[in-house]
Amino acid sequence: MNSFTARLALVGDRSPAVRSHARIPGLLDALAEREQLVLDAYWIPTEDAGAPGTLSGFDAVWLLPGSPYRSEAGAIAAVRAAREGRIPFLGTCAGFQHAILEYARTVCGLADAGHAENDPAAPDPVIVPLACSLVGHEGAVTVTPGSLAAAVLGAERTVERYHCSYGLDPAHLGVLAAHGLRFTGADDTGDVRIAELPGHPFFLATLFQPELAGDGTRAHPIVRALAAAAVQHAAAPVGA
Repeated sequence: MNSFTARLALVGDRSPAVRSHARIPGLLDALAEREQLVLDAYWIPTEDAGAPGTLSGFDAVWLLPGSPYRSEAGAIAAVRAAREGRIPFLGTCAGFQHAILEYARTVCGLADAGHAENDPAAPDPVIVPLACSLVGHEGAVTVTPGSLAAAVLGAERTVERYHCSYGLDPAHLGVLAAHGLRFTGADDTGDVRIAELPGHPFFLATLFQPELAGDGTRAHPIVRALAAAAVQHAAAPVGA
């Protein structure tokens, strides 16, 4: 077994009513038993995630579904800490949405960028209601060749599960891409489903929920890739 145990921050407002949250313990066991990727996971509520130093010492951050979060600011802070601190990051469903929101505000300078679920009156909504809700749906995703997502998935087309009603407003694609965010997965109508950040050790956000794949006894390739990145982070010399 790998001699390094990585510390994983599970950022979200844990609830037995959120199916993805219930899946996490089984996935962690599967990663350890099947993949020899051992993660010491800590749940961090969103209202705690924004406190200075909360994510210090973690080897990966997973911003989980479960919106609306109790603290939008805490979720945004978790994304920023991982992005700027070069900590492996995965955002799924609401985690995808808030990763986009953080990038729009912090990197693109869109101070009024908002999330329509959190603030329906936001002057500049970057995350908006989907034309058709994806709650409980599965859908095909086409992946950009040569991307991190393609390397992780080992394929350029995949079918994934969703449980969301909000996504990225296409009107903001240009400015986000111009500032370095890369969109590497889309559904059959061209709507964005995956975003990643080139130059970061591991920064991936998916509107779909890889934690819901299969029966929960084997981790999805994206979850497995996050775990591998976390273990690599834990094994790296201090300051590397």
